[in-house]
Amino acid sequence: MKSTQTFDISHSCLLDATGQLTDSCPTSISAEHLRQAYATMVLIRAFDQKAIALQRTGKLGTYPSILGQEAISTAIGMTMQADDVFVPYYRDQAAQYLRGVSLTEILLYWGGDERGSNYASPKCAQDMPVCVPIATQYCHAAGIATAMKIRAEKRAVVVTCGDGATSKGDFLESLNLAGTWHLPMVMVVNNNQWAISTPRAKQCNAQTLAQKAIGAGVQGLVVDGNDYVGMAYELQKALSRAHAGKGPTLIEATSYRLGDHTTADDASRYRPAQELKAAWEKEPIKRLRHYLQTTGLWTDADEQALLLQVKADIDQVVADYTSIAADAPESMFTYLFEELPSARLNQYQQVANAAASRAVGGGSHHE
Repeated sequence: MKSTQTFDISHSCLLDATGQLTDSCPTSISAEHLRQAYATMVLIRAFDQKAIALQRTGKLGTYPSILGQEAISTAIGMTMQADDVFVPYYRDQAAQYLRGVSLTEILLYWGGDERGSNYASPKCAQDMPVCVPIATQYCHAAGIATAMKIRAEKRAVVVTCGDGATSKGDFLESLNLAGTWHLPMVMVVNNNQWAISTPRAKQCNAQTLAQKAIGAGVQGLVVDGNDYVGMAYELQKALSRAHAGKGPTLIEATSYRLGDHTTADDASRYRPAQELKAAWEKEPIKRLRHYLQTTGLWTDADEQALLLQVKADIDQVVADYTSIAADAPESMFTYLFEELPSARLNQYQQVANAAASRAVGGGSHHE
């Protein structure tokens, strides 16, 4: 029996775990690009820590940490065109921020306020809100990409998910559609090794998640998700292909979730401590900082100035968030339907009447 087809899944890593380039830095990634990316990653990690502290003190709802995965999300935000469309999942704070979503809006969202998805900046007006249901955002992304293709627009959709989502029908069906219709989609799987408490080895028996693209006729590859340079470079290439009408790409970005799945989780119950310790040695921020410092692109003075600015920025974000008065209780109906069905009118009125009967003094999110 002879083989009719052979397939290959490439693996990219340009900046290794020690912060050394394995090849020359791509000319498409400038020194200023790397400095901005590093500053963003440091800001988002500090924001992440503050968000967890707010949740622990009752000032925020359940929150999903991005700790250890900052390079993936930052690379997405740094490489997308302004008129591309971003379809995020719930661990994409860096990309959202770079696309124009304010950190205050991100806190509002995780504080249970729908106004956190009503982005003020026109830069991200067409981007989708955070998707918490697993993999359903891939269906939305495929629909948006189809519209772009029908209109012959030189734009692309970037959609993200975690490794667990690749087992869902929404993901697989959308992947198949992207391949069949040659859609301008870039699909990024954040393989952080854990689908809540399910390890990658028990999630899927395939050697890589990227090879799921083969059956759909889609280009698939694996990138070290802790390598910012490699992530940005491969995203640039994938986006260029999509913009040029050359079809979709699936990128499996391998990383490690250094924190809990969310603040409702305790990863110490299922994750080996030694594994976590080893993962910290490969984390992306230290890796990129080492490269910047050894190449003269970053100094200790730069670092101190950045940390001072980050602290001031985060303090202001928290002050802004905690000063915003809570939305009216009946607003829970506002974003569910374009027109409220008659069957829900009574419920709406009951909630509105109950709120009106209380002496509400303009409570805020931190109360």
